Amino acid sequence: MPDITRVGLPLHEAKRAIILIHGRGATAESMLSLVPHLNLTDYAILAPQANGNSWYPFGFMATDEGNKVALDNSLGILKETWSEVEAAGILAENTVFLGFSQGACLSLEFSARNGQKFGAVIAFTGGLIGEQLKPENYSGDFQGTPIFIGSSDRDFHVPAKRIKESADLLRKMGADVTIELFDDPDHRIREEEINWVNQNIFI
Repeated sequence: MPDITRVGLPLHEAKRAIILIHGRGATAESMLSLVPHLNLTDYAILAPQANGNSWYPFGFMATDEGNKVALDNSLGILKETWSEVEAAGILAENTVFLGFSQGACLSLEFSARNGQKFGAVIAFTGGLIGEQLKPENYSGDFQGTPIFIGSSDRDFHVPAKRIKESADLLRKMGADVTIELFDDPDHRIREEEINWVNQNIFI
C-alpha cells in the first residue's frame, strides 16, 4: 500500500477529494503547506509519498528507458491512491490532481493516461513525460476537465515549448487547458497561480 498522508475531511464524509503530488526531493508533508492557501474546506486531502522522495530518477524529458521502471511504479502509487478515493464513493468528476514540478509532470501524465471527466488537474510547473510526446500513450476523453499549467516562461527544468505541446495534446483529448507563463526565472509556485486556481477551480 502507498504511504499516504491524509488531512481535511475523512474520505467517508467528503464528497470531493484532492490528491497532492510532491516534487523531486520533497515529501508528502511538504505539499501540505499549500493547503492553508487553497479553498479546500470540504475536501478530503491525500498526499502520497514517493519512494526515496523521487517519482522517477531522471529529468521528465530524459530517455523513456531510464525512467520507465520508477515511472510505472509511481503511476501505480497514484492509481492506488485514486482507487481509495473511488472506493469511498467520490466520483472522478469530484477529484482533483495537483502537483508541483516532478509531481506536476506526474499529475498530467497520470490523468492523460486515464482521460475522463475529473474535477481538475493542476500542474504547477510541469508537462507530459517522455523524450518525445507519444499520443498513443494516452486515451480517453477529458470532457471539459479544467487543466491549469503555470510556470516560468524560461524554467530551467520544464521548457515552455513542452508545456505548450502538452497543452495541445490535452486539448485534443477534450480538456479545457489554461497556461500561465510568468516573466521570471523562478522554479516555484506563485501567488498568482494560487489565486487563479482558487478563483476558477476551488469555488
